[in-house]
Amino acid sequence: MLDPRTRAGLVDAGAAVSEQVPLSEFTTLHLGGPARYLVECTTTDTLVEVVRTLDEQRVPLLLLAGGSNLVIGDAGFDGVVVRIATGGMQLSDEFVRADAGAVWDEVVAATVAAGLGGLECLSGIPGSAGATPVQNVGAYGVEVGSILRRVRLLDRRTGEDTWVGPDELGLGYRTSILKHTDTAVVLEVELDVRADGSSAPIGYRELAVALGAQEGERRPAAQVREQVLALRRGKGMVLDADDHDTWSAGSFFTNPVVPDDRLPAVLAAIAAKVGDDVRVPQFPAEGGTKLSAGWLIERAGFVKGFPGAEAPARLSTKHTLALTNRGAASTGDLVALARAVRDGVEEAFGVRLHPEPVTVNCTV
Repeated sequence: MLDPRTRAGLVDAGAAVSEQVPLSEFTTLHLGGPARYLVECTTTDTLVEVVRTLDEQRVPLLLLAGGSNLVIGDAGFDGVVVRIATGGMQLSDEFVRADAGAVWDEVVAATVAAGLGGLECLSGIPGSAGATPVQNVGAYGVEVGSILRRVRLLDRRTGEDTWVGPDELGLGYRTSILKHTDTAVVLEVELDVRADGSSAPIGYRELAVALGAQEGERRPAAQVREQVLALRRGKGMVLDADDHDTWSAGSFFTNPVVPDDRLPAVLAAIAAKVGDDVRVPQFPAEGGTKLSAGWLIERAGFVKGFPGAEAPARLSTKHTLALTNRGAASTGDLVALARAVRDGVEEAFGVRLHPEPVTVNCTV
């Protein structure tokens, strides 16, 4: 698949090439079979040349960076995995620019340490900077789309390397035109920051209560980052190699948006199961009303740690929206758990949950 001349060219471009590498080493779930070839790129120039070369040779490839939003099948990937291991970063009073492979929380931490605000609510999110616009990552009332200035993309169809603005990315709730497509590679991202060191307006009730702040109020970015990290740790959402609750892909299901014409039936099904006097969390959303996936999972009868202490894949003991590898799980175990939860919620309430992570050689 990778002929000697092509392999030599990749090495000459600055890449490191290895074979039969377990992809579980590069995902936060610690799951995934072997890559036939792993090509690691530590500079953007190398990444561009490697992708262009492999595309010219029509070699199947999978792009991998932080591995935090990825579920790879037990069979792995019978092609070339290009690992984006770039890590450069530039700071100014107006923006931060980061290579696609930069560790996202290190980018956030660097801005806060430099006295800049705006990114602090996105603290503790695992993964790479380049993945944030793909997923339109969000937490505690802030989405990347609200602070994104532009993204540098390599168009794999034309080979062009250009900067594009957020208006061209089709950003939505946990999605963009970059998600579920392989036509472009994120090379760098550039995001707005606040030179005065104040946070984004506090727009999430749980965070506001923890800070003793009013919604809409700004606080010092460092104070908000500290509190966000504390909240995330309490849910097992800050990576810790010794804590299997963090061996996850974060929130596994997106919050479902129920069309207005179906909402009464869904609310009736919820009332029939949990009672008429229970307040159902509801939020206005494009196309209908957004419900809380975690709330639905719990009300459908799934408890933290489901299905039990002996299971290799379980719901987190801290947060029912996270599916975790307890140390000896296979991707097959995780997929079976995901399907059980999805089907249970649909049977109880008529709402079908959809996975947030990207899947490779497996289907939920």
